[in-house]
Amino acid sequence: MGAYILRRLLLIIPTLFGIMVINFALTQFVPGGPIEQVLADLNGEGDVFSSITGGAGDVAVEIGEGTSSSEYIGARGLPPEFIEELERQFGLDKPPLQQFLHMMWNYVRFDFGESYFKSEGVLELVWDRLPVSISLGLWATLISYLISIPLGIRKAVRDGSRFDTWTSAIIIVAYAIPGFLFAIMLLVVFAGGSYWQIFPLRGLTSPNFEELSWYAKIGDYAWHIALPVLASLISSFATLTLLTKNSFLDEIRKQYVVTARAKGLSEHRVLYGHVFRNAMLIVIAGFPALFLGVFFSGSVIIETLFSLDGLGRLGFQAALQRDYPVIFGTLFFFGLIGLIIGILSDLMYIFVDPRIDFEKRDS
Repeated sequence: MGAYILRRLLLIIPTLFGIMVINFALTQFVPGGPIEQVLADLNGEGDVFSSITGGAGDVAVEIGEGTSSSEYIGARGLPPEFIEELERQFGLDKPPLQQFLHMMWNYVRFDFGESYFKSEGVLELVWDRLPVSISLGLWATLISYLISIPLGIRKAVRDGSRFDTWTSAIIIVAYAIPGFLFAIMLLVVFAGGSYWQIFPLRGLTSPNFEELSWYAKIGDYAWHIALPVLASLISSFATLTLLTKNSFLDEIRKQYVVTARAKGLSEHRVLYGHVFRNAMLIVIAGFPALFLGVFFSGSVIIETLFSLDGLGRLGFQAALQRDYPVIFGTLFFFGLIGLIIGILSDLMYIFVDPRIDFEKRDS
């Protein structure tokens, strides 16, 4: 097993490299960039999109006498030396290949650069916001498993009953509701939008969090994270419940279950002593997809709506500002976490069923 884990760990390096290559190449074809963002800020536009469309050119700031030509829309009236200095500071005065190789060499040395617009190191930005995204993803995944697995088992045991029908209807409705729409509904109803002010509107802690006792801190944290977690697990809860039910139904109909019942074993012993281990394999296999679904796509939407300073929101803001060091830094950590979770999923397979041997399978 050690050799298999070592191979998987070594595969992280070329996989991450491939992810960075593809995304760096894509940024070369995306209109706008950090220079355009700076020019848009100077011209009072606020974002890079206005400068892309050419609107910023009509209100270009006049610096010096006359106008000067530039490849950047909205740069009319700015000295060429100013534009060249910006390019040099951002490292955009080099060919794309040289830029990429320089970035990867810095990554090898754990140097992720500094944000163009926040005057703070990328590693510090990511490190400060990573716990928010991880806690949101872990809580949503954990609660989803704690609810979905018992519910799925009960639905499998009572397949075709009225309980199974009504719960299936509720699950289908929950799955059909988009996560962002459900989050907005929670804000409107429970966070002072139009009805009740039960939960806070933004943030993970109160302003006086540090002054609270330890048990008050736990309550304050749970109070703030309740709505974001509920909005994150709505669709994953539905998927996991149906996956658990179908997995248990498939195992219950197999011959070894009939044999166990014929030997006089109790239904509880048959279900949890024999069926549970085999049925849970496919459920555990869905753990990485469930967590990553919350961690990646869910984190961007939920963190933005609830004003949580997490990694997803950081990456989203960096993409709007064309803050390349932060974009690639968050992308690197997202990819690294995803690959590590994939390895942990294989280890959980072995924990549930020690008969699985990945080394023999590979050989």
